[in-house]
Amino acid sequence: MENLNLKLIFRFLGITAVLNGFFMWLAIPFSFYFEETDVVLGILNSGIITISLGLLLYFFNKPTNNNLLKKEGYLIVTLGWVTLTLTGMLPYLLTGSIPSIPNALFETISGYSTTGSSILTDIESMPKGILFWRSATHWIGGMGIIVLTIAILPLLGIGGMQLFLAEAPGPSADKLHPRITDTAKRLWLIYVGLTIAQFLLLKVAGMTWYDAINHAMATVSTGGFSTKNASVAYWNGMPLIQYIIILFMFIAGTNFVLTYFALKGKFKKVIQSEEFKYYGLGIFLVTTLVTLSIIFFQDDTLKTSIEHPMVFGRVESSFRHALFSVISVVTTTGFVTADFTMWSYFVTAIFFALFFVGGSAGSTSGGVKVVRHIVMLKNSFLEFKKSLHPNAIIPVRYDGKAVKQTIVFNIISFFILYMLIFIVGTVVLAMLGLDIKSALGACASSLGNIGPAIGSVSPVDNFSHLSTGAKLFCSFLMLIGRLELFTVLILFTPFFWKKN
Repeated sequence: MENLNLKLIFRFLGITAVLNGFFMWLAIPFSFYFEETDVVLGILNSGIITISLGLLLYFFNKPTNNNLLKKEGYLIVTLGWVTLTLTGMLPYLLTGSIPSIPNALFETISGYSTTGSSILTDIESMPKGILFWRSATHWIGGMGIIVLTIAILPLLGIGGMQLFLAEAPGPSADKLHPRITDTAKRLWLIYVGLTIAQFLLLKVAGMTWYDAINHAMATVSTGGFSTKNASVAYWNGMPLIQYIIILFMFIAGTNFVLTYFALKGKFKKVIQSEEFKYYGLGIFLVTTLVTLSIIFFQDDTLKTSIEHPMVFGRVESSFRHALFSVISVVTTTGFVTADFTMWSYFVTAIFFALFFVGGSAGSTSGGVKVVRHIVMLKNSFLEFKKSLHPNAIIPVRYDGKAVKQTIVFNIISFFILYMLIFIVGTVVLAMLGLDIKSALGACASSLGNIGPAIGSVSPVDNFSHLSTGAKLFCSFLMLIGRLELFTVLILFTPFFWKKN
């Protein structure tokens, strides 16, 4: 412990809390607009408590050394998310919207981790200011408030590269600019720009301004919290709205570096990206398979949610719901237009497999990530070649470049650890009262930050019926899944705490 710069860590947590408190106050105008005066005080007090705590941590912890090492980086990111969660619960608790601490903890960490699982049984009865705060937790967590804070660290004389590497989603953190702070600023400009663009399009397509802003924040962050009990199925009669959300889910699941290149007109770099090709082609192929399964091979014993009197309308509706559901699961957004578990057992199995895919590295999506699957598959094929030519040195190549063996080992280790946690997590949830199908679904969904699952936590159900222990365990899975396992789990290793 002596070699850790604790004052620097606490000061950073203070900055995180202050920013979180100001974000809370953004919900106050919504409560005023919808005449929820009793909610205003709760949100106001939540912000005051959070900002006060942050200021105390900041001003009473002036470090003598501003050098940030990897150890501090891992601690700051993990403790930063714990700080966000513990303070982010306050609006739910102080307004009485979610009076139970375990429930408030679950809903809050589901928001910040952009999982989108919920314990709310009647979303539309919730105060509008609270629902905005609920969507805001997605938006904050999507790119990571840590990255946002990196953009202002130069003002504090603190370098932030270690934090960006620990926080940025995916196996690597591509830089748009030599200076990490400028990278963070560019990422957030893209993030804000996409949110505003989707808000405007959804408003033009027929959503109310309130629903549009909430769904824009939840889509760009690949979160999935909706303002409606039926999620996006509420607008099943308005296909344009769903196609807009499909487009922005796809963009949000794409590496933000590629989005930056596309906005700069460098489309060749986007097209040449190996991960983007597999990401787009995979979604197209699975959507085609699911669409055909819905139309021709649906089990007669299962009732479909895809009904239309005209042949073309039925094909379009089947395609739209299939595409929406596939992208929603692959990008780990979790919005719902139909219950995919009711289409057929075959389709349900396909979607369960998609729980382990994830979006692109460097996106706001969760899961294993497409690039890891590409590298693992290429490495596996190379093992066949090496069996025939044991003395040959054949590196794994990605985007035309040789991948360092250390990165390959890291990716393989990540996947093994991911699957091990999934297996153990499923057993734990079964011990905590879930049937095996629901335990499989809840564990895969929480670890992959997906939202809807299978069993009793299907797209038309929620997590409210879970025991307190199961909710807390799922909350832990959501946290380690959002921070890519190693960032959190390394804190539980004895060598992390040894003196250098």
